[in-house]
Amino acid sequence: MALFHKDIGIDLGTINVIVYEGGDIVLHEPCVVAIRVEEQKIVSIGQEAREMYGRAPESIEVMRPIQDGVIADYEVTERMLHYFLTKVCGQLRLFRPRVMLSVPYGATSVESRAVHEAAREAGSREAHLIHEPLAAAIGAGLPVGTPAGNMVLDIGGGATEAAIVALYGIVTAHSARVGGIALDQAIASYVRKKYGIIIGEMTAEEIKIRIGSAIPLEKDLAVEIQGRDHVTGLPRDATVNSGEVTEAIEEPLQAIIAVAKAVLEKTPPELASDAIDRGMVLCGGGAHLRGIDQRISQSIGIPTYLADNPVGCVAVGAGRALEMYHIIRPHLPRV
Repeated sequence: MALFHKDIGIDLGTINVIVYEGGDIVLHEPCVVAIRVEEQKIVSIGQEAREMYGRAPESIEVMRPIQDGVIADYEVTERMLHYFLTKVCGQLRLFRPRVMLSVPYGATSVESRAVHEAAREAGSREAHLIHEPLAAAIGAGLPVGTPAGNMVLDIGGGATEAAIVALYGIVTAHSARVGGIALDQAIASYVRKKYGIIIGEMTAEEIKIRIGSAIPLEKDLAVEIQGRDHVTGLPRDATVNSGEVTEAIEEPLQAIIAVAKAVLEKTPPELASDAIDRGMVLCGGGAHLRGIDQRISQSIGIPTYLADNPVGCVAVGAGRALEMYHIIRPHLPRV
């Protein structure tokens, strides 16, 4: 029967939708949808829609149907999932895919049920859910089946989650709705206050990627930005350096670190000792921020390192969880 159906792991994130199937990441697209407002008709999904962000006329709304890691618009999410599943599986619906989707550990039962129902309506044969920290730990290749504690910190676009994982389940976890988007917003706010220039979300993200750092760099990086003057409304440019970005993102960065601290504070002593010995693995797009592993390690006193593929960990883990479904089933969210 395995020849006739697909097992698919999906990281349904605020920023990106990542799909794992057959041992590989087969789709990685922005979680963005463009809708013609008057007709409520979807005109584009994914990368094409992202390129319209901040540039579309008033007749077209460009939106993220997932906010803070959970569904903000059910109907749009369902149609987006249908589009991505069709892209991966083709039009054939005789043998529909079995799907495992990630949900934040902090998601409510209502929020989790919405993800489950959206996946079923989008065309899956079976839909199962897995908490993101557990999926991240599996995807990072941690020995989650052992009694020793494995610590993981998943820094996503809309949420950050930390957990101690052992014996295929989450022993203790904590989440906060702060992540990459909060860092972008902090940069945009800083540029507006210091330079009087209004920049968009995409520009703020580009600044973060090009020169952003969680710690002061030995050699300062700089980037020239363009935006709209807050007073005159006219285009204006300025030069921003990495030291300014480090200052700008301090507050959301502290909130991200606080998530890891909160988990350690409620972890049983034996498992906390395991975490100190083994270190903590970083996953999610936020793990790519320069120096974030050093900053977190300094703040919580635990060795911290990046997963081999931080962005793909959750999708890979969701897909692999289907392969061991009979073992991991008791530890999955019930819907």
